[in-house]
Amino acid sequence: MPRSAPRGGPETRARIAETASGMFAEQGFDAVTVAQVAKAAGVSSVTVFKHFPRKEDLFLDRSAETVDLFRSAVDGVPRTRVLDALEALTTRLFDDRAPVSGLAPGSESFFRTIAASPSLQARARELAAGAQDALAEATGDALLAALFVAGYATVFVETARRILADQDRDAVTTAHRAGLDRLFRALRDGVASAT
Repeated sequence: MPRSAPRGGPETRARIAETASGMFAEQGFDAVTVAQVAKAAGVSSVTVFKHFPRKEDLFLDRSAETVDLFRSAVDGVPRTRVLDALEALTTRLFDDRAPVSGLAPGSESFFRTIAASPSLQARARELAAGAQDALAEATGDALLAALFVAGYATVFVETARRILADQDRDAVTTAHRAGLDRLFRALRDGVASAT
């Protein structure tokens, strides 16, 4: 039996996520309960869980959107052009300083919250595994999906580490770009030698 759509639609979901983000930033992720978020957002806890199955998903609320972004980048792309499509996407994310690049303004608060919460770190790993599965299905190449997701996660985490160490933002940006370049060189060399 199909699940019914969450009450309130996208506006309610956005309000809940925005309320939760503010509370997490102010009080810390582990100190805030779902019931407190629900009350502050003017909804029931049941409504929160219909939109966000786990508390961690309130904080990592863009994960499904991110998976869709990567999946749509390779949808219908010939297998020989998948790396080009992924490189074009990651370059665009870098240029736009998109949240999924780790370079967006305000990312330091996001990284500090994750660094302080083992449950968020565990959920982030689960979501990365889900992204890998989705990309493997979209490309028909599980190995490439695994290598890309692991490589991109490595660049992202290194960017987070540099930001949390309060490194100069220009240096962080340069290192991120260099990491992407190394990732795609490695993927092209590895994929070329494996086919």
